[in-house]
Order: sequence, then structure tokens, then C-alpha cells
Amino acid sequence: MPASLSAVVLIPARLASTRLPDKPLAPIEGEEMIVHVWRRAVESEVGPVVVACADRSIAKVIEAAGGRAVMTRPDHPSGSDRIHEALEEADPNRRADVVINLQGDLPAIDPAAIRAVLDPLGERQVDIATLASEIIDLRECENPDVVKAVVGFERGSLIGRALYFTRGPAPWGEGPLFHHIGIYGYRRAALERFVGLPPSPLEKRERLEQLRALDAGMRIDVALVDSIPLGVDTPGDLERARRIMAARRGRESR
Repeated sequence: MPASLSAVVLIPARLASTRLPDKPLAPIEGEEMIVHVWRRAVESEVGPVVVACADRSIAKVIEAAGGRAVMTRPDHPSGSDRIHEALEEADPNRRADVVINLQGDLPAIDPAAIRAVLDPLGERQVDIATLASEIIDLRECENPDVVKAVVGFERGSLIGRALYFTRGPAPWGEGPLFHHIGIYGYRRAALERFVGLPPSPLEKRERLEQLRALDAGMRIDVALVDSIPLGVDTPGDLERARRIMAARRGRESR
């Protein structure tokens, strides 16, 4: 993390998931999924970690684990809006320069990836930072559920400027495609500006809220990481997450 920046990690969470009901409370290795995500964020050591939740049952499990939760309105249209509401209560003295929006469905995320999202913010002109990883499984290129970050990384560089995000296979031509990882590091002023903007035409067409920022002329830079964390959206994803976490616990107990 750039030495001049201080950060807070906010994890938006709500129970209203259509594909996997009560997803944040799904049990994995004896703990709820949202608790695992909170633990990974704490292990990243980038700053205070707060869960911004719409349901008291989520707050209870986080508090029982020793963490902090902030209640928010249940009707926010996005996680960005939820963390914006929680931010003033989580950091009323405005100590944090950067707000990390960490999705609550990434129980096996590497804490190093959370730290990596701060690296692009060493450049003062960057408003928002995020992550991507090179696509290895070519089936992902045509999968609209896999969002691609269109970034022209210079040779040997691990940070590049995002030109676009899309559900289609882009850019055209020879070379790698990059799987976007939905973790964001906002400068505080950038988050405040972003949630005040109306949804943009491209955002509505692609159903990708980061396009609202690009349409408004905000700069998003992308840090390249080695692996893609498993996002849990379906019962099948949950079973894979349970296998990953069981294997990890087995390695740690040796």
C-alpha cells in the first residue's frame, strides 16, 4: 500500500440473493461465509474492517466473531451505495483516504489480493482501483458472466489503465484477455462522487456499474494478480468453496 494512504475495508452484505438464499450465512468449515470474508480482510492488514449489512442476523455473526458491523438501509441498489451509507458511521473522523469495497462472497480470497488493490492509487490521478487476472480457461472468453477488463498493460507492468469493461470477449486480436475481479479501492472523494451519479447508458446496457465511472470521465486503474478468487453465487460454487476451505484448513493443521 502506498505509504501516504490510509484505508478502511467495507464489506457489503445482504440476505436477499436470488440464486443462493441467505448466502452470507452459508456455513463453510464451521463458520458463516461472511465471517470467512471478514477474516481474510483482517489478515490483509490494510486497515479497519467493517461489514455493512442490511440484516441484523449478519451483524450478529460478525459481532460474535469479534468484528464490527454497521446496519444500513435494505433497499440500496448496489454494494457501492451500501458502503457509502456505512462509511460515515465506520469512519466519522474521516481518517481513511481510501475505501475498499470487498464483496462478501469471496471466502477464499488471498489477503495479498486485497492489499494489491491499493497499488494503483499510488498514482494521484487514479480515482478508483480494481483487479484483474489473465484468463487461462478459454471458455471464460465467451462467458457473459465473466466480466473482462480491457486494459493495455505495458510489457512487464502489473498496473494499467482501464479503457472499458465488458461481458463480451474484448479486445479483439492476438493477446491475453483479462478476467475482472470485483474488488474496488475508491479514493473517498471518488466514492462520494460515484454514488451521486445517475446510471449511465453503457452501465445499463452491460449491467456493469463501473462503466458509470468511466462514462463520467473518472479514471480506473487495474492491478494484475496471479489468480481469480472463487465468487460464491450458486449452490455449486458453495460446494467448491467448502472443498477449498477444507483443504486449506488441512494444510494449516499439519
